[in-house]
Amino acid sequence: QVRLVESGGDFVQPGGSLKLACNTSGFTFSRFPMNWVRQAPGKGLECIADITTKGDGTAYIPSVKGRFTISRDNAKNMLYLDMNNLKLEDTGEYYCARGGCHTRDYKGQGTQVTVSS
Repeated sequence: QVRLVESGGDFVQPGGSLKLACNTSGFTFSRFPMNWVRQAPGKGLECIADITTKGDGTAYIPSVKGRFTISRDNAKNMLYLDMNNLKLEDTGEYYCARGGCHTRDYKGQGTQVTVSS
């Protein structure tokens, strides 16, 4: 069965950095594009970044572009999200999901990121 387990969420001050990780199993990771989805408090799910199967193509929403970096290690079946210069509005639950932003089918249970001074 498809399993996606996120980790790395934490409480951080504005301007800080975090690295999220997603451990995947139950499917051939290298055959699927992957994405990170965020849910801010009181809002819906928002796909913020996705990555091609080989990791040679990435896309970001404007609000995180230049600050966040999505990457993958196909040998380890791992997906990552490096987050720098975090802002208050980055607070939310972050989910790892299988597929591209528009073809997402499975997502994990999420990891909480709280940006606050």
